Amino acid sequence: MSYFPKWREVSAADGRAVATDERLPWPQTLAMGLQHVIAMFGATVLAPLLMGFDPNVAILMSGIGTLIFFAVVGGRVPSYLGSSFAFIGVVIAATGYAGSGPNPNIGLALGGIIACGAVYLGVGLLVSLLGTRWIESLMPPVVTGAVVAVIGLNLAGIPIKNMAPTGFDAWMQGLTFISVALVAVYTRGMAQRLLILIGLVAATLIYALLTNGLGLGKPIDLSGVAGAAWFGLPKFAAPQFDAGAMLLIVPVVVILVAENLGHIKAVSAMTGQDLDRYMGRAFVGDGLATMVSGAAGGTGVTTYAENIGVMAATRIYSTLIFVIAALLGVLLGFSPKFGALIQAIPLAVMGGVSIVVFGLITVAGAKIWVDNKVDFSDSRNLMVVAITLVLGTGDYTLKFGGMALGGIGTATFGAILLYALLSIGKKR
Repeated sequence: MSYFPKWREVSAADGRAVATDERLPWPQTLAMGLQHVIAMFGATVLAPLLMGFDPNVAILMSGIGTLIFFAVVGGRVPSYLGSSFAFIGVVIAATGYAGSGPNPNIGLALGGIIACGAVYLGVGLLVSLLGTRWIESLMPPVVTGAVVAVIGLNLAGIPIKNMAPTGFDAWMQGLTFISVALVAVYTRGMAQRLLILIGLVAATLIYALLTNGLGLGKPIDLSGVAGAAWFGLPKFAAPQFDAGAMLLIVPVVVILVAENLGHIKAVSAMTGQDLDRYMGRAFVGDGLATMVSGAAGGTGVTTYAENIGVMAATRIYSTLIFVIAALLGVLLGFSPKFGALIQAIPLAVMGGVSIVVFGLITVAGAKIWVDNKVDFSDSRNLMVVAITLVLGTGDYTLKFGGMALGGIGTATFGAILLYALLSIGKKR
């Protein structure tokens, strides 16, 4: 077997799923790659803004990181790597970031991110040598399904609370997710596969008609697009290695492992392929991509649930699509004008799309339970899922000195520890 698959061309007209080692005709592959760029863009830009990083660097490094990941896994695992939200709390704590403008102590954060990536890479090498059994014993399907579902539920508050500042915006969010749903249900062929992109474009055009045309809300402003340069270098930054900052940031590796494990399990369930044998390489690729990103001034990266949601909706798992998306990400990183165009998409429209995508992530977690026939008459499984979902959805936060563990982290650790505790004396 060759290192990379030999992708065979298939048609999307028959409506069947497109496997990882298949590809659509190139024009359709390009369109699907663009859809994945749009899916990852909001979160990949938002995370660096919250930490005081340059968003263009984050976009650039997401593309480069995805190409690194693709190469390490041999093009066998469909994933896009974007900015990880798991780093936000520890980066703010380590740098004392005030919350606006460039982070003056970004170097401390970058050193910690590189150290975290190195530990993550080490975990990947260990998994490659010893296999995934020891991880799976800690994180069986009931746990991984809960972690994946929690990621979608925890993110749900972002579009609903932060992306609809006015009543008009809330209505536009509703119109956007209805547009996506209509495309998903009432179209066929390639149009159905591009449901996110087509729904977003349709909602944006309606938004422009209602605001720029009828004056009902905040109009779309394209002045930033007109004034932006076509090409330009982002603002790179150099890391500084401080023991205190690294000790704060390195523990994020546990969350990254849990996220990546859950994502691969979700993709395995969707594709019907056993991707466990690539788990160690996936960890190595993600860890290496995080180190490279931190060395250039970017955020830590992780396999993106947003793009898994797109795959769940389209049933297209071709890994070549992510090469296209990664190259578009690199282009975007070097193009302030392209970035300004994407940023001109109304916040409410992006919020409506996010509601769909985060919901699909949640359903992907539930699919893990269904596919693995998780028995909810077992009190152990019932307690693990019930408590985990509320911890993550309610953003249950624990503080350890200057370090805060947010909802996804507490839900992840909680699910693992609670399952282990409740398994004492019981057969697996």
